[in-house]
Amino acid sequence: GRTHRKGSSSAPLLAQRGHTRPDMFRNDYDTDVTTFSPAGRIHQVEYAIAAVKQGSACVALKSDDFAVLACVMRKESELGSHQEKIFKLDDHMGIGISGLIADGRVLCKYLRTECLNHKFVFEAPIQVGRLVKQLSDKSQVYTQTSEKRPYGVGLLVIGYDETGPHVYETVPSGNYFEYIAQAMGKRSQSARTYLEKYFKEFKTMELGNMIEHALKSLKGASEKPLTKANCAVAYVGKNTPFTVLADEKLAPYMALVDDEKDESKEGKSEEKES
Repeated sequence: GRTHRKGSSSAPLLAQRGHTRPDMFRNDYDTDVTTFSPAGRIHQVEYAIAAVKQGSACVALKSDDFAVLACVMRKESELGSHQEKIFKLDDHMGIGISGLIADGRVLCKYLRTECLNHKFVFEAPIQVGRLVKQLSDKSQVYTQTSEKRPYGVGLLVIGYDETGPHVYETVPSGNYFEYIAQAMGKRSQSARTYLEKYFKEFKTMELGNMIEHALKSLKGASEKPLTKANCAVAYVGKNTPFTVLADEKLAPYMALVDDEKDESKEGKSEEKES
C-alpha cells in the first residue's frame, strides 16, 4: 500500500471514482485563513483577491489639482436598477468599489465614521493616506484570525488634502498602494493599458479631459457599451468638493466619447473606400 503525503491532491482518486473536484478545492490548505501552504501562501486571502477581480471595473487617475474616479455599474436584470459603486466619505474624499458590494458598504460606513470622529476631535478633515492606512490595518486583522473571513472587496480611494490630490488602492490582504492612475476589477487590464499610454499627460490636464480619459479607459473594460445609465464618475480637487456625476450630469461627457467612436468608424470606412 502506497501512502499519500498530507497536502497531496486527491483529484486522481476522485477521477477514478467518476467524481470531479473544483479547482478551488485543489489542496488541503485553503480551509482556514490562518493556515499557510508549504509554498508560503494563504489561499483564503487569494480567493478574496480573486473576488475583487470578478467585480465590474473601476478606474482612478489624478493630476496636480484633481483626482477622478469612474466605475461601471451592473444590474441583476433588465427590470432592476444599477448597483451603486461610488460612495462619498467626506467633502474631500470618496471611494469606488469592486468585488462584494455588501462588504464594501460595511467598510464605507467604517470610513465615514472615522472621518466624522477626526473632524469632531481635531476640527479638521482627516488626511487621505492616514485613513487608507487605518482601513488596511483593519483588513489585515482578518487575514490573521479565523473568527471572520477577509473582506472580499477592493477600494479605489480618491481625495484631496493639504498635500494635494491622491489615488489609493486597497486590497483584501491589507496592502495599499498610491498611484498616478489605476484600474481594478474584471477586464481591468485593458483600462490599465490605456492609462499607461496616457498617464504622462495627466499631470497638467484639465478636469474635463481627465473625465474623458477615465471614460475612454473604461470602454475596453466594460462587458456592455458604456451609457450614462451604467457608469458613474466622481471627482475632487483644489477648492472642489467630492462630486458624483451620473445620468444626465454625465451625458455631455458620454457624448464626447461617443463622438470620437463615430469619427474613428468614419475614418476606417474612408480607408476601405480608398
